[in-house]
Amino acid sequence: MEPPLGVLLGLILMITSSVQSCTCVTNKWTVCGQDASGNCTCTLLGSDRTVNCSVLTSKCLLMKAEMTFLKFSYRHQVKLLDGDIYNPDCEESGIFKARQCDEAGTCWCVNTAGIRRTGKSNKNLICSELIRTTWVDIELKHKETSHYFEAPDVAEAVTHLFENRYKLQPRYIAAVKYDPPFIQIHLKQDNSKQHDVDIADVAYYLDKDVNGDSVFHSDSALRVSVNGKALDIETIRIYYIDEKPPVFGMKQLFADLSAVVAALILPAGSAFIFMFVLCQWRKCKTVKIQKMLETHEQIVE
Repeated sequence: MEPPLGVLLGLILMITSSVQSCTCVTNKWTVCGQDASGNCTCTLLGSDRTVNCSVLTSKCLLMKAEMTFLKFSYRHQVKLLDGDIYNPDCEESGIFKARQCDEAGTCWCVNTAGIRRTGKSNKNLICSELIRTTWVDIELKHKETSHYFEAPDVAEAVTHLFENRYKLQPRYIAAVKYDPPFIQIHLKQDNSKQHDVDIADVAYYLDKDVNGDSVFHSDSALRVSVNGKALDIETIRIYYIDEKPPVFGMKQLFADLSAVVAALILPAGSAFIFMFVLCQWRKCKTVKIQKMLETHEQIVE
């Protein structure tokens, strides 16, 4: 029998309150405790996976822990399969398995951001490889302010935020554009080697921060400061670009609008990048096609 939500929360609070100093700063979906030697060890909620709290937890493991919590909450009856919200299968390393399936036996292939990149099929579906999301484009909108900010100062503040809060090395920030009240951030990681922090994980943490559901255990409020003046972020849009195009038939592409809103092929030298934008939690994200095309052409050049 599954324990009720109150018992589950009580157990977590009892464990965490007993040793206040033993917490996972980067992941609130953990249960932490000290061993006989005084070492603090944190495991992911709903599993025995040990979490490295000095870096961001992978998006796959975060989603799995959150779904474990939702399973015991009043929202457990909601079908959470819109966009990239579902109960994922993760590799031992914490990344998404290339093929994801629901309890009904419906399966689909995903990229390293966990975004569906094929039509839905049965368990005979073969996903031969996990396709990497090499670009993540983020558009932030800040609240009205009486202060004037220079674009280089905003770019410096954003770089500082990503480096310190999300532990992302500045070399992965390809560009930061500021056109008040919008901030466009272009993150890029190639597939040549493993990265300490994946840009898809950074985007997930940032999205949670902006929407008031921070994954961080403490000091959860997102603060962006430009020359000592606060820049309050109110909305976020995230776009994912894979190293290979997704496999959607045209009929699927236009019929399944709960997953795909717009598609665009961008030339980059001899290669082609397929851009697609998805809905999250039933909120579709629109694309400024021409503006994004011009931005990518500038970066490629």
